[in-house]
Amino acid sequence: MNRPPVLLHALLAAALATAAATAQACTSIVVTRGASRDGSVMVTYSADAPFMPRLLRIAGGTHAPGTMVDVRGWEDNEDRGKIPQAERTYTVVGLVNEHQLSLGETTTGGRPELKNRKGQLDYDALMVLVLQRAKTAREAITLVDSLCREYGFGSSGETFSIADKNEAWIMELIGKGPDVKGIVWVAAKVPDGCITAHANLSRITTFPLNDPDNWLYSPDVVTFAIEKGYYKTDSGKPFNYRDAYHPSQSASVRRACAGRVWSIYRRSAPSQNFSDAYYRGAENVEDYPLFIKPDQQLGLHDVMGLMRDHFEGTPYDMTKGPDAGPYCSPMRLRDLAFKVDGKNYMWERPISTQQSGFVIVNQSRQNLPDAVGGLTWFTPDEASTSCFTPFYCAIDALPAPYTTGTYDKFSWESAWWVTNLVSNLTYDRWSRVYPDVQKAQADQEAALLKMQPVIEETAAKLAAADPALAQSFLTNYSVSTAEAVFRRWQDLAHSILTRNVDGYTKDANGHPKAAGYSEEWLRHVVESRPDQFKLPETKKPVETDH
Repeated sequence: MNRPPVLLHALLAAALATAAATAQACTSIVVTRGASRDGSVMVTYSADAPFMPRLLRIAGGTHAPGTMVDVRGWEDNEDRGKIPQAERTYTVVGLVNEHQLSLGETTTGGRPELKNRKGQLDYDALMVLVLQRAKTAREAITLVDSLCREYGFGSSGETFSIADKNEAWIMELIGKGPDVKGIVWVAAKVPDGCITAHANLSRITTFPLNDPDNWLYSPDVVTFAIEKGYYKTDSGKPFNYRDAYHPSQSASVRRACAGRVWSIYRRSAPSQNFSDAYYRGAENVEDYPLFIKPDQQLGLHDVMGLMRDHFEGTPYDMTKGPDAGPYCSPMRLRDLAFKVDGKNYMWERPISTQQSGFVIVNQSRQNLPDAVGGLTWFTPDEASTSCFTPFYCAIDALPAPYTTGTYDKFSWESAWWVTNLVSNLTYDRWSRVYPDVQKAQADQEAALLKMQPVIEETAAKLAAADPALAQSFLTNYSVSTAEAVFRRWQDLAHSILTRNVDGYTKDANGHPKAAGYSEEWLRHVVESRPDQFKLPETKKPVETDH
């Protein structure tokens, strides 16, 4: 049946033109079946940029010969023309398709001279086309290569997370220069029982050239580097993808990028005592392993928690110290780098950051029908102050609050704006407000996770007997659940503002109490300006203005 394409898919929305420079900041985690508690293959993706994402959808279908499709990414909404449509495309919800193929990404930059600005495919448009046309991770890797050879790759270096219900891969790619179509690339299969993570820094170094079950690469990945002078055959060293195509490993790059990988690893495998040395820019120290085995298998909730990290429990805990302000906020205003008295400094760059446009956790599961096994847990804004909501890959409708709104105008009807309102009411008063947000988040997600096995058992039975009914069932559940989360977050915004007003926090009876400041913060203030706030000694009690 030839179905008209729905101009919808998760995360493809008009972005500000100014987002292009900052959208290259994302975090992705890959969890294999053997490393997950329920046998899921999981991929996370945090898109950290000031733009207005919408949860949208592309319907699959068959297409007549000669049909063309628009090439348009979500980052700058630039129209990149048209390419021939595939004869058969698959439905995409979030970054998961109907066959449970799942994608994530981070931009790694690499050698700027290798960017082909005339390439028709940005990384985001490329991801969408691949999800519409591939069934498995290996097919997706092959398709990334062939599409880039045919139409040209217009972005800088990228790392893709590519997973299906059986296996997971990490693929690194970069263009071949101005006006040159094609890419050089390498892809590594994540060993079952292991996890990996990438955060805007190339992760693949040396690799075997004779292990096609676990390593795939472009035929010219080495020879192209030799031709360009990026690799010397007489160096006595094996070919290293990152050294050739992503040579910058400066202290600031490590601080901004490697720290997120370190924090994922140290939380997933504390027994391995991963050093912070590489992240902190120490010389002559090794990077973190490409793959690690977690101490315990990770549950879905554990992975969500990793996406909420601010380095809590480490010396770099962003809720501690004078930079956290009087109410222990992990928010640091951009830019990351700054100067004081001519010296260079840099804030920590956490996984959970206020400029996130959306965060997803995708699940692909072998033990369930595709319509049930593939889903994306989606939240607009950042993960630490919001609630993940499930959207199954088979659904044929979406909740209005997740598809409406514009970046330039607040709306009570937009999930992105309401979630951002809760976040922004929390940031400056974190220690006072965040416990209420965390409770709402924990209660809501616990209820959803408790319901998930029941919903999926029912949906699996329906899928075997009546696929259309299963689709309707999962659509109704996904839509109603998202609408309930949206309403709760509207109520939470009302509650936060009502309870915390004019510097007071109301108690259980509605009586306003002065919030004050912690002694630690007051000590910082006094030490910075000891004479300004000091009162003269007096024998008479000092009256204060209440």
